[in-house]
Amino acid sequence: MSQSTCRAALLPAVLLIGSFVAAAAEPTESQKLHQIFDDEWEWGLKDNPIMATFVGDPRYGDQVPDMSLEAIERRHRHVHELKSRIETVDRDALSEDDKLNYDLFLLNTEWDIEGQRFPEELMPVNQMGGLHSQMAMLARMTPKFTGKQVDDLLTRLSQLPTLVEQMIVRMRTGLEEGLTPPRVTLRDVASQIEEHITDDPTRSPIFAAAVGELPSSIPADEQERLRARAREVVAEAVVPAMRTLHTFWVEEYYPQTREEVGLAALPDGRDWYSYNIKVETTTDLTADEIHQIGLREVERIRAEMERVKAEAGFEGSLTEFFEFLRTDPQFFYTEPEDLLTGYRDIAKRIDPGLIKLFGRLPRLPYGVTPVPKDIEESQTTAFYQPGSLEAGRPGYFYANTYDLNSRPKWEMEALTAHEAVPGHHLQISLAQELENVPRFRRFGGYTAFVEGWGLYSESLGEDLGLYEDPYSKFGQLTYEMWRAIRLVVDTGLHARGWTRQQAIDFFLENAGKAEHDIVVEVDRYIVTPGQALAYKIGELKLKELRRDAQEQLGDSFDVRAFHDALLGAGAIPLSVLETRVKAWIAEQKGSAR
Repeated sequence: MSQSTCRAALLPAVLLIGSFVAAAAEPTESQKLHQIFDDEWEWGLKDNPIMATFVGDPRYGDQVPDMSLEAIERRHRHVHELKSRIETVDRDALSEDDKLNYDLFLLNTEWDIEGQRFPEELMPVNQMGGLHSQMAMLARMTPKFTGKQVDDLLTRLSQLPTLVEQMIVRMRTGLEEGLTPPRVTLRDVASQIEEHITDDPTRSPIFAAAVGELPSSIPADEQERLRARAREVVAEAVVPAMRTLHTFWVEEYYPQTREEVGLAALPDGRDWYSYNIKVETTTDLTADEIHQIGLREVERIRAEMERVKAEAGFEGSLTEFFEFLRTDPQFFYTEPEDLLTGYRDIAKRIDPGLIKLFGRLPRLPYGVTPVPKDIEESQTTAFYQPGSLEAGRPGYFYANTYDLNSRPKWEMEALTAHEAVPGHHLQISLAQELENVPRFRRFGGYTAFVEGWGLYSESLGEDLGLYEDPYSKFGQLTYEMWRAIRLVVDTGLHARGWTRQQAIDFFLENAGKAEHDIVVEVDRYIVTPGQALAYKIGELKLKELRRDAQEQLGDSFDVRAFHDALLGAGAIPLSVLETRVKAWIAEQKGSAR
């Protein structure tokens, strides 16, 4: 056989082998799906370098996001392209786990697209936050183990003038379109910005956050260089940018902000609020339905409060008991450090008891720290900032030490359970530590689940040795009442035409919280329409699922296994959670036979 004949004879085999290689190279639907997840994650970190720092990725530590209107439009187009791409994946060919990943990813993109109708980006600053406070918080949370990390942070801070100009363009556009936050809520913003304007750079909150406490891992001469550079960056970039923002705010923006407090006063405001309700609660409930749920919960919790008031031996009315709790000196610390010590002691008491309620606990530690001085006056009682194992950053429970006469001791146990453990720190850290779950789920979530879990966690206090005196139990009820009141007040403000004073009065009538705290809370609901609804709606669903599990499983109900099931998929929409828990209950019943 000639050489050419041999080649001819081999040709079909070569073609056959080639077809097998091509077939093997063709990605499965699952591979296509996860490639989309990976590509989008990488795109998101590059597009938002601050998010990269937040999750512990150091690659973009010297960069800031583009906050211009052009960049926002580009992101809008990107989401449409993303939706088209994910719809090329054959969902029916996926595993059950990947079907959930697909559904959640698609839901997020669809909500993003629907939300483009409502230009929230034109109202980027309010009393709860804005560029002035966000950059200081960024400086606090940035890892500072090496000189390069600090240098990258200072490079970021040097770009603040550009970010301020982009914010001003957005706010000016908002003024032109009649889109601003209500003026009454913004009364402290000018002073918040002013905190960053100083002739001495070392007195800037951003300087202190960036280089105030550098670790010993950075040599002393390097620390001196970094502090010298920080003084220069603050003096030449941060302070001038804050002056520009302050001048714009005081002279141009604030005087033109709107008088009306409800979202309904804005263009498309009613549809905007309905959209917010859907996204924040992950339900199809209407504003009227939520309002009525709130009224029923307020009535139920008031009855519980009456019972606890009697246990405390107080003979006056509930209103008088509220006033007693708001004003009696026995309920208040006189020194900020004592308040923080009180919270830390509560946390230490809770920690050992967690093993009774959970099979899995997070590896990430947490700490208790004060709300920064530059934002404390307009901030709520407390908040949680997630940590990152990758970044070497613990989670932090921020406790507000401003106006100690509005920070009663009887609220501290419930608040610790909500913000630290078994609340936000435990749930968010466990989600971050999930294995074989896409990163958009590990670091993302849904408010109804996250905040619903936080409120549900308060009800676990008795299992953890909390609420042993009637005042602390009343504190837990006060916080539950607070979330019920939100359902009434938030919908009242944004769907029923309530005035700000109506909202404050309803709050005062039904909760023992201090008036300063109530005013701050109501103003928060005004500038974040719908967000506050998520807490109670989420908690009610979690408690309903627990009742169902206990009723169906009886003596075989294991609270540790139940909580692990609740938290095992991270933060998910309430309807998805219900489906998963029902499947878990059926599985438990089957294994118990």
